[in-house]
Amino acid sequence: MDSYMEADAELVGMGLRVSVSPVQTAFYILLVLLGILGNSTVILVIGKSVIMDHAGGRNSDIIIINMAFSNLLVSVMRNTLLVISDMGLELYSSKEWCQLLMGVWVWLRSVNVWSTLFLSAFHLQTLRRVAPTIGMLHGPRGVPKALLLSLGLIWLVNFIYSIPAHIFSTSGNVNSTETLMLVSSTTRPLLGCVWNFPTEYSGLAYATTSMVIHEALPIILMALTNMSSLYTLYSHSRKSSSTKDALVIKRVPAERRAAKVILALIMLFIASWGTSIISVNYFNYNRGTSADFLLVVARFANIIFIAMSPGVLAIGHRRLRAFIKSALSS
Repeated sequence: MDSYMEADAELVGMGLRVSVSPVQTAFYILLVLLGILGNSTVILVIGKSVIMDHAGGRNSDIIIINMAFSNLLVSVMRNTLLVISDMGLELYSSKEWCQLLMGVWVWLRSVNVWSTLFLSAFHLQTLRRVAPTIGMLHGPRGVPKALLLSLGLIWLVNFIYSIPAHIFSTSGNVNSTETLMLVSSTTRPLLGCVWNFPTEYSGLAYATTSMVIHEALPIILMALTNMSSLYTLYSHSRKSSSTKDALVIKRVPAERRAAKVILALIMLFIASWGTSIISVNYFNYNRGTSADFLLVVARFANIIFIAMSPGVLAIGHRRLRAFIKSALSS
């Protein structure tokens, strides 16, 4: 998700390169592999339980699978290509391939953000109905159509948003570099692909819209939903001591554990995303002596959540814990 501007500088179609040590490259490769392996495990283990277990608890599992799937696609479609590039293989694409890849990259990164927010929002909704609508606990356990529709809309709306990234992408030339970059992107045109909007204003408008809709707004909403979740849990814990409903008493501790895991996930996401936002924007508007360092920080910030989120999920998800323990002991 990078943009373009032609300039007289000693840059190649790969874009602006930052000096990266072998240790940093090795660490980045490790994080990419960890993200692919971890998210694949989440999808397979939890997906199997969703297919085989018809007794309940499927809604949150489906949302987790959706988030892990978006993480996996970003790792496979983008981060693995970054690894190949860092290993010294100069990759270039035709205009048609660039249009396809740039559109896909924007689409997947946008879906990744909103899928993570959806997990937090869904859990808040679940917490709010623990006490007042206990009757729902005895209701049908099928997957609600509203949930599937919501997840489908996340993918569809973000696909529509990514269409301009597809239309206005092209393969860069020897003078292609970035003077306008979207937050959450890497810091150079991958595979020589760049954006070529009709005017600088239209490119700036698209980048600014992306920053607000896919960066600032989701982070604010994630912070608000998690604070609301913590407050709701606190309220339930106070009420549970006075209620006579055994289902409420039994369910609140489980929801509290789930809330802690989701809170850890969102905090990890905010830290990762926020670091990238600060780093890339500093590069865009200052280009000071610490710009190279911040560009390296931005690269790692973009992969940390994808690589570490499966581990956070494993701490709080019973089936994942059991699978990992079994794999380690075998």
